[in-house]
Amino acid sequence: MRDPASILHADLDAFYASVEQRDFPWLRGRPVIVGGGVVLACSYEAKARGIRTAMGGRTARQLCPEAIVVRPRMSAYSQASKQVFEVFRDTTPLVEGISIDEAFLDVGGLHRISGTPTEIATRLRSEVLRRVGLPITVGVARTKFLAKVASRVAKPDGLLVVPPDRELAFLHPLPVQMLWGVGEVTAGKLHQHGIRKVEQVARLGEAALVSILGKGAGRHLHALANNSDPRMVEVGKRRGSIGSQRALGRGPHSPAEVSATLAGLVDRVTKRMRASGRPGRTIVLRLRFADFSRVTRSRTLPRATVQTQTILEVARELLHEAQPLITERGLTLVGIAVSNLGRTDHLQLELPFDEPDHASLDAAMDAVRDRFGSASISRAVLVGKDPGISVPMLPD
Repeated sequence: MRDPASILHADLDAFYASVEQRDFPWLRGRPVIVGGGVVLACSYEAKARGIRTAMGGRTARQLCPEAIVVRPRMSAYSQASKQVFEVFRDTTPLVEGISIDEAFLDVGGLHRISGTPTEIATRLRSEVLRRVGLPITVGVARTKFLAKVASRVAKPDGLLVVPPDRELAFLHPLPVQMLWGVGEVTAGKLHQHGIRKVEQVARLGEAALVSILGKGAGRHLHALANNSDPRMVEVGKRRGSIGSQRALGRGPHSPAEVSATLAGLVDRVTKRMRASGRPGRTIVLRLRFADFSRVTRSRTLPRATVQTQTILEVARELLHEAQPLITERGLTLVGIAVSNLGRTDHLQLELPFDEPDHASLDAAMDAVRDRFGSASISRAVLVGKDPGISVPMLPD
């Protein structure tokens, strides 16, 4: 019989930093920062000093002068991720990867052969530590949402099971920031109305939440506050968008510099789109300012494309339109994403045929980079510039 609390959310603890502490024993128990100009990840010892991911390196070192800064080793993190996912798939065939360091697992049909979900989660944590040498936290619950919340509460290196008859007793005392989709802006709106706990969100009612946050967000948060989440664990689920971003550090940054960085990001994103056969229609520009606020700007094309030049032209138009805001507030991060993804075999051929053959150019560039490495050919505006870090991720 299926146990109702049978969804696991498994999340590696401080992943990049944990890999560094695993591979270099002298780093264990010490505050570790992965990355220099910007904090890509940090150990729990560093987090205890106030250091956070995406924080500027200078600010991080001021908070913790004795922190040890190490260069990221993306190949090591990618290999560790593959090993962890092997453990996941040895546990159950129903695995939905969320990122390289976390996944949902459905173990509801394994009671007779593998034991209860709690026993399976305990064994999973032990196997990840034994086979990969990394600590992992697991939340167990009836819904994906609550399993993820449980893993957040249990961190680091913990296990938390939420029984079906204790769901709301567990969820309602938590701060509203534990609800998916509640960032600083949404939390601020709720706080202005005296709403700080999930229980208050649940009591407020859907109509009142819609009046405060809008139709989509109001309905979403009302459902989560009552642990209404019908989503199942999906095997082989493909991502809804393909993107990349680059932290710039505190400026000033000239428009030409930002435009060049954006071009490099578009090159990276469109190569992934072509490799996975996923054309897209909606181009989204993401910006983070010096005050850590964020904005997005987007445009949807009449038809899907994988062509670099087409997507770059739209991205540059969006960047140009946002330039007054960038000048006023200072830019610390730029990102690009393409959504409304489809399949390459559904692309419609276009007329006229005498326009520049961007598709052949893209294919030639991809072939060179595949054979000789991503740095083998570059745009003139990027020559001599740091290309940034390619973060490992799940297949597109």
